[in-house]
Amino acid sequence: MRGPVPRHVAIIMDGNGRWAEKRNLSRAEGHRAGMRALRRTVEACRDLGIEILTVYAFSTENWKRPRDEVDALMDLLGEWIHKEQQELLDNDVQVRVIGFPGPLPPETRRALDDLVKATSRNKGAVLCLALNYGGRREIVEAARRVAEKAARGLLDPATLDEKAFEAELETAGIPEPDLLIRPSGEMRLSNFLLWQIAYTELWFTPVLWPDFQPEHLAEAVEAYRSRDRRYGGLHEDKD
Repeated sequence: MRGPVPRHVAIIMDGNGRWAEKRNLSRAEGHRAGMRALRRTVEACRDLGIEILTVYAFSTENWKRPRDEVDALMDLLGEWIHKEQQELLDNDVQVRVIGFPGPLPPETRRALDDLVKATSRNKGAVLCLALNYGGRREIVEAARRVAEKAARGLLDPATLDEKAFEAELETAGIPEPDLLIRPSGEMRLSNFLLWQIAYTELWFTPVLWPDFQPEHLAEAVEAYRSRDRRYGGLHEDKD
């Protein structure tokens, strides 16, 4: 018996640089091809009935990359917003941003803010962009907020539970991912959604992100539907 389609899919968009190098192109062209893959994937999620797509667009560690590559990524983000905003509006997609966008260029932050505001009333699906995001930092910042509330007498530490802590995370109000996909052949989480994926199903593929097609997403979803999600317990028909 096959299970339902995942409600929330998270993707680590990996392999843009290697894709470009194999074709003797600049890394910026690899990221541009990855941008096209994102558009295909958003459309494929809609077709499959996936309600939420969270993508790892830029990590807190990505600042270590060469300056010209980081600048190109920021320019491409602005280009993507300009090209895709109307499409997102037409398809009733709400955009959310998680992470710590403070260090992003001011024009990029303004464009993101405008996009989030413009799509805030959309109800068809959610596209969550993880930008300047790191799972460890997210947990530390949440712990800091909890500690500050306790110090101000707004929270009794004895009453703190997982639900209350989750309310302080960047993803507050978003259900945990059902399925996490990582292209490019790497088999690690790279500091992505460390709290949220405690019981998320993982699916890895050697396909580089720019080559990721709707059929790859469908393959991942079918693999997910065939799995028995027990959350640490036993299947209902087993002793």
